Amino acid sequence: MNRQETQRELGAIHQELQKSYADGFGVNLAGADSLPRREEVVTVTAKLLELIFPGFDRAGAYPGAAVLLGDTMRELSDQISRAMRRISGSKCDSCNADCGQKCDDLALKLMQELPQIREIMKKDVVAAYNGDPAAKNFDEIILSYPGVKAIAIQRLAHVLYRLDVPLIPRMMTEYAHSATGIDIHPGATLGVGVFIDHGTGVVIGETAVVGDNVRIYQGVTLGAGNFPKNACGMLIKGLKRHPTVGSNVTIYSGASVLGDITIGDNSVIGGNVWLTESLPAGTKITALPPEHRKKSLNRENNVK
Repeated sequence: MNRQETQRELGAIHQELQKSYADGFGVNLAGADSLPRREEVVTVTAKLLELIFPGFDRAGAYPGAAVLLGDTMRELSDQISRAMRRISGSKCDSCNADCGQKCDDLALKLMQELPQIREIMKKDVVAAYNGDPAAKNFDEIILSYPGVKAIAIQRLAHVLYRLDVPLIPRMMTEYAHSATGIDIHPGATLGVGVFIDHGTGVVIGETAVVGDNVRIYQGVTLGAGNFPKNACGMLIKGLKRHPTVGSNVTIYSGASVLGDITIGDNSVIGGNVWLTESLPAGTKITALPPEHRKKSLNRENNVK
């Protein structure tokens, strides 16, 4: 294909794309400026983490909490404003309220929660140290444990979720998901002293509630059981559909705890358990182990 033919083909592709942009489904040229920016949301998230654990992830000199607070709040407010405009659409143009002030107020509310989140994260770090015999010190945990990072970002995103900020909370936790392999919905409620060990493949759904001093191992799912539908066959949103896990519970690797059920305090759920019924406090449940057959690879031992 020569250059002229290539240009004609690109022109035809452009026209088809323009038709697709004009149908109003998803992103189009007219609405692109109002979208929150992934890179900037990640940058804001990193600055929030820096305020929680100062000095651990920042390249260069630490600017001081006062400077960082101001920069972070301003950048967060801008991303919230973008998200609000995106969701509001044409209604945003006719809004008489001071949208900029509203977004500043929402960002400030998260800033106000930072001291409390930091105190809670201290307890999460202690839980990781006490729960992992391989942990050498707190610095190692903060720098390298994926569970701590995923939980910290989720706690930050959860504040924005409670404030009904659109888009941003999920963007934050999906960033954490991509960075750690741990998928915690911003709507989930986490207690104090939660420890996710190893973490890869852990999924915690939107309406899940996790109590204090809970230990979760890799591959655990706190998920929904079934999905009720309305008369039109559409999923009913907003219902409680994920487990409530009490305090001092341990859930071992590969377990699936599904539906709006309650796991009582001080319970233990063994590896690979499939659980869809509530458990009273102090219950231990395990899956039947498979049969194992040993066969030596040493030829001499196989001689009859």
